[in-house]
Amino acid sequence: MSIKKSSGIQKKYLQHTLVLLTLALLLSSMGVWVYVRKNMTSVIVDKYEFMNEKMGISLDNLYEKSDEVTAECITDDSVQQSLKAKGLENVEKNALSKYFAYIDLDDVAEYCYVDNKRNVYTKSYSNITYEEFKESGFGERLSGSYAGTEWFFTEDTLFGTGESALFVGRMVRSMDYAHEPGMIFFKMNDQFLKKLMENKEAMEETAVGIMDSSGRFCMQNFPSHFSLSGEDEKKLKSLAESGKSGIISQGQRLETGILQAYRQRESGLTIFTIVPNSVLTSGLNQILLVLIGIYVLVMLIAVGISLYFSRVFTRPIQKISREMENFDGKDFSHKLDIHTDTELDKIGHSYNEMLANIEQLVGEIKKQEKELRSSELHVLINQINPHFLYNTLDTIYMLARINGEEKTMKMIQALSSYLRLSLSKGSDIVTVADELENVKSYMEIQQIRNADLFHYEIDCQVEASKRWILKLILQPLVENAIKHGFDDIFEGGLIRIEVKEVSDRLSLTVYNNGTAMEQEMVDKINALGKTPIVELKNCFADQKHGYGIINIMTRLRLKYGEDVKFEYEVQGDGTKCRILLPGDGRKNDEL
Repeated sequence: MSIKKSSGIQKKYLQHTLVLLTLALLLSSMGVWVYVRKNMTSVIVDKYEFMNEKMGISLDNLYEKSDEVTAECITDDSVQQSLKAKGLENVEKNALSKYFAYIDLDDVAEYCYVDNKRNVYTKSYSNITYEEFKESGFGERLSGSYAGTEWFFTEDTLFGTGESALFVGRMVRSMDYAHEPGMIFFKMNDQFLKKLMENKEAMEETAVGIMDSSGRFCMQNFPSHFSLSGEDEKKLKSLAESGKSGIISQGQRLETGILQAYRQRESGLTIFTIVPNSVLTSGLNQILLVLIGIYVLVMLIAVGISLYFSRVFTRPIQKISREMENFDGKDFSHKLDIHTDTELDKIGHSYNEMLANIEQLVGEIKKQEKELRSSELHVLINQINPHFLYNTLDTIYMLARINGEEKTMKMIQALSSYLRLSLSKGSDIVTVADELENVKSYMEIQQIRNADLFHYEIDCQVEASKRWILKLILQPLVENAIKHGFDDIFEGGLIRIEVKEVSDRLSLTVYNNGTAMEQEMVDKINALGKTPIVELKNCFADQKHGYGIINIMTRLRLKYGEDVKFEYEVQGDGTKCRILLPGDGRKNDEL
């Protein structure tokens, strides 16, 4: 399966796997790179530190050799004889000139010995006079030295070549008498110092050079691709002029590479090696290529394994997805059969249970729809019954009128009015005027049934025809007042109904002067008035006496919400019930 044809979850799985794998490889490669670079740099630097130290030791040996040779020259009999008051014969002079040609010091290009009587001894073809020696300024080179061997790199003004070269010089003093000393100078050819840099590997890879105590380059051998920066040259010159000796720089980081330097104490020459950056990174580049190859191979293997396992894990998920997409809500026979020993088995089982539940719910809904249609049919049929009832009451009213039965006429008229307002064409909301008319009809019927038991008063202080209210609120309260308040009296009862506006709320009050309600019952009813609608519904069980107080509370809460106030109050010898409705009581969308 290719990634393009894979599912969305498989794509995301592969994407996240590749991201995590790439991040892991990147971090590991960075760690390996830093570790290998540090170790390889250390190995390379150690290698060239050792090589530079060897060259420094070789430089020490060269100086010691030159010092031994010049000391031998001083102790030679003919040299000591040349310093005495009596000069040498010509034969002796020629022999002395030839003596310096056979000293045990390699790579001597020229030599010059000046005794204390201004005699100059050189190779036969040099022919240097004392005046020429004086003008060369070489005599001043040894003015600060008593008897030590001096090395100096300078322009050849002594033998007249004008080229820069290394000279070895020393004062030659008499061992027996306090005579003026002589001076001896050896001009060394380039091979003398080049022997220090005979390591071919070093010559090919590193920059090697020698500087004198003034910071001037005596000799250098840089690779073709290497160029010393101005800043690095300043650092080298500073080291050469520092006056320190031995290893004066070890692993110092420069712009162009890593520096190792050794300064020879007596001669003041500094020999250095610089390992270029290209040498430091050449081995690392090869290792980097190997690492990249390994990581690419690991990436390919990981992608292959991820593809395989992603297919194993996503195949059941794809099966679940297809079944859910193809489910049309009608065919419940397609069950999932998944066996992966993972949580997906539970999902498949839950899906099968869901199908069974949906099938059951669909059956119940169809049954309820059938019952609803039957109920609607009964409602349509029952709509005929009120009309039949009204027509029958009208007929009875006409018969009572013909027979002159005024009470019967009045009772039938009140009952008809009560029924018409109670039904209200199925509406829950009526005007305050209709609600008052309804309760008035009910009270007139009760007055006919219970002569002289009570009389009533209605005080409406609002525009009744434009204010709306939930129907059948006042009638149950009046019914309770007649049944319970007037239970112990036979005449003189009073029911007063008051409707007014209090603080932008519609206030409905029903008062009766009958037997006052017990305070315990008042407290219980008032507590119910503050009960949440969910708990109030659980109390809605006692309806054997018709619409009860809990009925009124429940319907008010359902219609107006929790912002309804319903309370009883013992007032004098009677009982008052007050209802406060939110808003101004006008008909609106909420109602």
